[in-house]
Amino acid sequence: MERWIADWQPQIEAWVSEQMANADSGHGLDHIKRVVENAKRIGQAEQADPDIVLPAAWLHDCVSVAKNSPERSMASTLAAKAATAYLRSIDYPTSLIDPIFHCIQSHSFSANIPCATIEAQVVQDADRLEALGAIGIARCLMTGGSMRQKLYHSDQPFPIDRPPKDNEQSIDHFFAKLLGLHRTMKTKSGRDEAVRRTDFLLAFLRQLADEIGVPEPMLQLALQRE
Repeated sequence: MERWIADWQPQIEAWVSEQMANADSGHGLDHIKRVVENAKRIGQAEQADPDIVLPAAWLHDCVSVAKNSPERSMASTLAAKAATAYLRSIDYPTSLIDPIFHCIQSHSFSANIPCATIEAQVVQDADRLEALGAIGIARCLMTGGSMRQKLYHSDQPFPIDRPPKDNEQSIDHFFAKLLGLHRTMKTKSGRDEAVRRTDFLLAFLRQLADEIGVPEPMLQLALQRE
């Protein structure tokens, strides 16, 4: 890993910074750096190849597509193509290009492409951790605000006898996706961290319920549907 950092990281980080200059606040350079740190920890625990994992983590969102865009499911493929073209331009080892392409293409939730390698599993888990815990809550609410969503449904803040509509209310996204995300993690170390961060989501929802006057049993009913 030390050689990778010395030889490749500075120029890759500089290129990513340029590509993401206009990225939305939830997918900017800070997001990338957190995913890289997640990938380092998980990759070391799972004995994945850092020469594949780290460039894939740095480059996984180098093409930005809005959450509500009809092309959202193609975002990871577009990023994979741009990333691997860039890596070829700087003479990154040819044998690693295709594995990096797969890591980037398969990391996306909306793309629904199975991970065929441990490196792809590491990158996917590293990115999905960003949707959980304190960072996950912040990113969810920032994204909802940017899309002019309501925080929660005024008549039924937690979806009990209605389907969650996370294109309308930000809190519904917890029930539509976030609370079940830990079950999609591919590595043991990623899953353990995801469970810990999911507990934080649940604590947040309990506090929110208390502050807006929703009885605990009503929250529990919504959680049982999840």
